[in-house]
Amino acid sequence: MKGEGRMVFKSKMKWVGLLGLVLSAISLFVHFLLARFTEGGVSEYHSSITIFPRRTIGESLNFSKTSPMYRRLWGPVRHLESLHPNANPRGHYADPGSDTSGFIFVRIQGGFHEIRNSICDVVVVARFLNATLVIPEIQSTTSSKGISSQFKSFAYLYNEDQFMAALSKDVKVVKTLPKNLKGLRRKKNIPVFKVPYSASPYYYKHHVLPILKKHLVVELVVSDGGCLQAILPPDLEECQRLRCRVAFHALRFRQEVQELATEILHRLRAPGQPFIAFDPGMTREALAYHGCAELFQDVHTELIQHKRHWMIKRGIVKGKLLVNSAEQRLNGSCPLMPEEIGIVLRAYGYLWDTIIYVSGGEIFGGQRTLIPLRAMFENVVDRTSLSMPWELSRIYGREANLVDRNPGSPPMIEEEMKIEAWKTAGPRPRPLPPPPARPKSYNIEGWWGWVAESDNEPDSTVMELRTNAHKLLWEAIDYVICVEADVFIPGFDLDGKGHPNFASLVMGHRLYQSAASKTYRPDRKKVTKLLEEIRNHLYHANHTWLMSVRKNLRKRLVDGLIEASARSKPLSFISHPVPECSCLRHDPAGKSINATTSDRTSTSTSHSQVLAALGVVHYCPAWMENDLILQSKDKENEETLDEDDSTSSGLFFRKNNGFHEGGNGDLSNKEETQLEDQEELEGGER
Repeated sequence: MKGEGRMVFKSKMKWVGLLGLVLSAISLFVHFLLARFTEGGVSEYHSSITIFPRRTIGESLNFSKTSPMYRRLWGPVRHLESLHPNANPRGHYADPGSDTSGFIFVRIQGGFHEIRNSICDVVVVARFLNATLVIPEIQSTTSSKGISSQFKSFAYLYNEDQFMAALSKDVKVVKTLPKNLKGLRRKKNIPVFKVPYSASPYYYKHHVLPILKKHLVVELVVSDGGCLQAILPPDLEECQRLRCRVAFHALRFRQEVQELATEILHRLRAPGQPFIAFDPGMTREALAYHGCAELFQDVHTELIQHKRHWMIKRGIVKGKLLVNSAEQRLNGSCPLMPEEIGIVLRAYGYLWDTIIYVSGGEIFGGQRTLIPLRAMFENVVDRTSLSMPWELSRIYGREANLVDRNPGSPPMIEEEMKIEAWKTAGPRPRPLPPPPARPKSYNIEGWWGWVAESDNEPDSTVMELRTNAHKLLWEAIDYVICVEADVFIPGFDLDGKGHPNFASLVMGHRLYQSAASKTYRPDRKKVTKLLEEIRNHLYHANHTWLMSVRKNLRKRLVDGLIEASARSKPLSFISHPVPECSCLRHDPAGKSINATTSDRTSTSTSHSQVLAALGVVHYCPAWMENDLILQSKDKENEETLDEDDSTSSGLFFRKNNGFHEGGNGDLSNKEETQLEDQEELEGGER
């Protein structure tokens, strides 16, 4: 009987196992069908994965969009609400005539921000010289870089038709040179100018223009991220507004890139929460230029030092090879690490479930540098986590398979040669001949093995050139998302040549498009000093330290902007297009943000001081007034500034259950909270 019972039990278990296998097969089959036949379904299915928690921004702490806490974190910068974009000509501005001085053909080299800066400059140069501009070339050949041949040069990144249409009243633009001039260029019979960085209008008027009129065509090679000085004489102020029209209206990404960026932005906003965009700015070139090698360890430090040595040999860096990175960091010359940015944001009051989008085509040090930031915020995402691989592949186009192009084994030696070498060898017994040398392949999956074996960096492979081209598209996607983000904060704002970088262009675009949107410009020197004060207990800060961080970050919302006008603008105009491309609106209500008369007077004075520091004196034209009046009414509805905010303090590491790890004293004290809110709303932003 026992044997029969065991047999029955085993039989039942077999049937249960068989049923489980059948159900698993059916489930896999259904998933394959979904992935194969419904592209839109894949997109929806991916975005429904719980990347973000299913709760609204106010659920855990129960504050509304009109509360002081919400406005402190996400609200507009009130001192900048009267600034609006206006890049239209303000005086006599003639359309480009049919008679031109000749054709300007431009080759632009560099990364995303260098290309964008350079395009703005060459358009202004063409206008200044009354020349016809040929669509700039930003990818010399497609085959040598392994990218798709369906996208030619400028069209790989930007929309050619939009570019030409938007500038039709500014500069005459054509897609290619006429046939006769194209033949001369192939034969290298046209004059070529390697334009220096930040060249003056005098250079073009006295050096380029005579040659242009003589030969009817010149070629400009721009390699340093700009070819015209950022600050132009007052009589060329319309050229500054032309730069704004190029950067913020004419330069639109090609349709496939723009659509993917819009879709990722839609997925970011799907949970109904605002989000922060963070650009680390940690590229190998920037770290090498500023001497920040010791922020990393092992091979990463060697790579940075190798790049710095290369820069010194070519005159890019004037300093010594060995630099004290600790001193550079304390001076604010090195990027803020993701961990430091995370601590500052938590100290300011952003919750652990805040959505943070990390941008950048390259983060030197890899994903491990983001581990501390991910530990502080559960929703740290980037373009790869918000898109499907096939969506990214689609924007690359049809590219050739490069797998089979890797170097293979050396050719085999002929058998006769082997026998002859064996006969003519020395006395026996002989050792076996050494095996043939295997080809070296470096830079595989981010590992640089050549550092330990060679002083010279190997030439880039076709696959690496393709990846560099893809970085342009990645940064284009990130650029769109960073400009539209509710809050933007950079880790660094300089590139590997000491010029404004990707983050600077984003901040300039946000300043032009929506000046009042929250854009933090942290003082790296001050932040580093504050972090050093609690270096031994970073995650257990007291109330006084938290208040210091908050006041510093609030102050930099405006002071950092004023500082950028003196520091960044002389290097890149579109990183700070104020006041030339902005106008000042009248306040029809005649009201300020505070309740009492004395507060209104104080705020009005502070507001006028900010605008005076920025140099904004031009008032918006009458046709803009209707839209501005509506915005003013919306602002009045939000002016309930005295409500109690008992959660404004002690948010460093608080979660939904109300527990927080850091902080000394009673941070929920009502009087402290009200005093803090009063400071922030009356003068904290200044």
